[in-house]
Amino acid sequence: MITPLSLDEAHGARHVVHMLIYKIFRADEWRALETEGKTLGAPIDLADGYIHFSTAAQASETAAKYFAGVEGLMLLAVDAEKCEPLKWEPSRGGALFPHLYRALKLEDVLWAKPLPCTDAGHTFPPEMQ
Repeated sequence: MITPLSLDEAHGARHVVHMLIYKIFRADEWRALETEGKTLGAPIDLADGYIHFSTAAQASETAAKYFAGVEGLMLLAVDAEKCEPLKWEPSRGGALFPHLYRALKLEDVLWAKPLPCTDAGHTFPPEMQ
């Protein structure tokens, strides 16, 4: 039996979906990345020697723990596959978190969106929910 191929399969194209990881920056940290083209991160990143990221499932807890009530935040999305050297290391409760051991470059950022804060907490973009 012959099964039909999709147009993409017929032309040898493959759609690969990579995992996105997220970084929350204060407005001034985001502006610095835009201006300089790279950053070693926020003060906590500088102190720890790597840039802290969260998965989609971890981002809201990160926002609640480290950015409660903070307005003017930006949420950055980065393709985990393209962010080398990325290490997955245990943190809160033993969960593995992605840590970047180099400067984050503006070209690493797939998108950046405002992360508004309300009385109920931060409102994440629909594509993360």
